[in-house]
Amino acid sequence: MKTRKFLKIVLLLLAITIIAGAVYLSTLMPIITGYAAKNLCSGVFVAGREASEIEAIDLSFMPIKFTKNRVDYENKIVKSRFLWSSSKAVYREGYGVTLVRDVTINKLLEERFPNDILPDYSRDTIDWPKGDIMPDSIPNDVDIDKLTKITENLVSNKSYGGTPFAFMVVYKGIPVAEKYMEGLNEDTRFLSWSMAKSFTNAIVGSLSGDKILDIYEPVDIEEWGKDDRKTITIDDLMRMQSGLAWNEDYGSRSDVNVMLHCKGDMARFAIKKPLEFEPGEHWYYSSGSTNIVNYLIKKEFADKNDYYRYVYDSLFYQIGITSAVFEVDVDGTMVGSSYLYATARDYARFGLLYLEDGVFDGTRVLPEGWVDYTVSETVDSDGRYGSSFWLNRGKRLASAPEDLYYCSGHDGQQIFIIPSEDIVIVILGYSPSSTGGMDFNAVIGDVLDCIE
Repeated sequence: MKTRKFLKIVLLLLAITIIAGAVYLSTLMPIITGYAAKNLCSGVFVAGREASEIEAIDLSFMPIKFTKNRVDYENKIVKSRFLWSSSKAVYREGYGVTLVRDVTINKLLEERFPNDILPDYSRDTIDWPKGDIMPDSIPNDVDIDKLTKITENLVSNKSYGGTPFAFMVVYKGIPVAEKYMEGLNEDTRFLSWSMAKSFTNAIVGSLSGDKILDIYEPVDIEEWGKDDRKTITIDDLMRMQSGLAWNEDYGSRSDVNVMLHCKGDMARFAIKKPLEFEPGEHWYYSSGSTNIVNYLIKKEFADKNDYYRYVYDSLFYQIGITSAVFEVDVDGTMVGSSYLYATARDYARFGLLYLEDGVFDGTRVLPEGWVDYTVSETVDSDGRYGSSFWLNRGKRLASAPEDLYYCSGHDGQQIFIIPSEDIVIVILGYSPSSTGGMDFNAVIGDVLDCIE
């Protein structure tokens, strides 16, 4: 009798465990399938890469690698399935790829990106840096043979770790190294991941210079006006010190994963977060904060098309960035936390804009003093963070001088800017820290050693 009762208890506990596990797994399903569908769709239709290559590299980790993916090339839709769950992502010209959440595909396809948002020049016919006609010579204080070996070792031999897609070095404004993984080239668009946060900084800088935004004024969000969140500013949000509760853990059902893979209106999800700390006092990384900033940017324009037009005409096209696709959520807000696609050359151009104090090819694009503001240390960050840019104040990258600052994205996307050396280094690829990543400190040190 006791044995039978014991077995019943064991079976009951086992059943409860299985049910609880299934329930929790169900909450992870939209993240697993959403990640696969979104990134595969963008990789194919925005970056122009082969689906098989993306699955073999970018989607090769647990549990994402177990999704079953179907690419509809005619309608530009990707469906990803894992066990009993599935997700769809759709490509739309100009908007890039949007994960289908809280909306139908037909509703998304009804919207059309403005066809008049185009540069008034062709990069093929003008000189670098705004164009792609490269200089005939390079600075004579560069050991080009040594730099060529570093480039080959990094990209072809993977000597520094990771899987590099693209590598570019610009010294004294001139490209001195450029190489791509086989099958990719100067026209390939690469995913920014969190480097997009630094682009958000530039958009805000442009708006600030045009007297459209005041980064130190409390933001206009109705829900926040009723509680202590009413004091939060754009500066607080860009410095990751808003005080809003947030979990940036990428390996769980965290806030960032729910926002990017389960929510249609990403900014609204972040806006609903309660206050956990006093605004302006505690630093902690939050992709939600950046998407709130992008919502506030869009809010300044009566029409969404004017919002897109401003970003492209007032920033991107001013500095030769013509490849960029800044993907949007279902509400039409640019996903400034994560989803910008651009070429390696365009990422280098962005680095040059900041290297030259907001001036590009002789024309001021960002207001005077904006770069100084950007690289000023954020309270409680231990010298690691400015305003949507990472800093090297504490010599985290020991081979680089302390004035280095950089854009950094998930899985190893980097734009390193070193004013004292007049250099920009761009590294793009799939180099997750979970598998050892890339030794960026060694790369920077070796590149600097090439300057005589």
